[in-house]
Amino acid sequence: MKSSRLVSILLLLQTRGRMTAAQLAAELEVSVRTVYRDVEALSATGVPLYGDAGHAGGYRLLDGWRTRLTGLTAPEAEALFLAGAPGPAADLGLGPILAAAQLKVRAALPPELRAHADRISGRFHLDAPGWYADTGEVPHLPAVAEAVWNGRALDVRYRRWREPTDVRRRLEPYGLVLKAGRWYVVAAPGPRTYRVDQILELASSEEGFTRPDGFDLAAYWTAYQRDFHARLYGGGETLVRLAPGVTFPRAVGVGTADAWTLARIPIESVDHAVAEFLRLGTDIEVLDPPELRERIARTVAELAERYGNSRADGAD
Repeated sequence: MKSSRLVSILLLLQTRGRMTAAQLAAELEVSVRTVYRDVEALSATGVPLYGDAGHAGGYRLLDGWRTRLTGLTAPEAEALFLAGAPGPAADLGLGPILAAAQLKVRAALPPELRAHADRISGRFHLDAPGWYADTGEVPHLPAVAEAVWNGRALDVRYRRWREPTDVRRRLEPYGLVLKAGRWYVVAAPGPRTYRVDQILELASSEEGFTRPDGFDLAAYWTAYQRDFHARLYGGGETLVRLAPGVTFPRAVGVGTADAWTLARIPIESVDHAVAEFLRLGTDIEVLDPPELRERIARTVAELAERYGNSRADGAD
């Protein structure tokens, strides 16, 4: 996006000093011609940007000129990573910090970029949770976030789904993840994943811990999701036919027949698959395994008998 590149050029020249068009192009992964156009756009907005010819030439900002973006405090800079998600920022107690950071950024932008930023914020809004998701209250989230920021251990009473349900744990929190409107904390020992809304009691410790060198929260979460889905859909695989234009989550196409798509779909269990597939009505046909096909046929026959041969109580 052009506005993002213009800000990047400003920050690169401010932090690194003189840079050639080729160096800027390599840094931004664009063509040199694009850099020329971007520099002209910045100059047109009043940014004191100069180009020097020759072997030691390049672009530079007027000596002493600095964008006000450097006025950001450390907490405000952290909050900017959540700028597209004001709800989660507020959950973490960063709402006022985020507002202050956005105000500073807006004031520092040239008029062209400021107008673009206003259009973006006025026309796009991120609301990640599903319609029927019950995110509930997460009273201990700010304390968990603080422990993550400061590298402090936590003593918690945690509720899990299997017996014994309520357990006590000492956690060393490596990071927080927001998934479909629900907060998770990744913590040692393990590391393992805990739902923050299932923390019943929490006591912050003054005891610090060392986060492992090279721990990558995003990579951990990707692997965790992959393992979770493998466990969740460990009930085998089905072969189905999907009507033209119909798609299904997790479906992997294996061919076509009479304009219908043949696909394989991993399932959690036969019982779960019956409920899932019946939602599609006549747009799906289970071919294999026989047990699932027979269960769906029996359920459909019972529904037809109930609604076709009987009347509701009190009907005339």
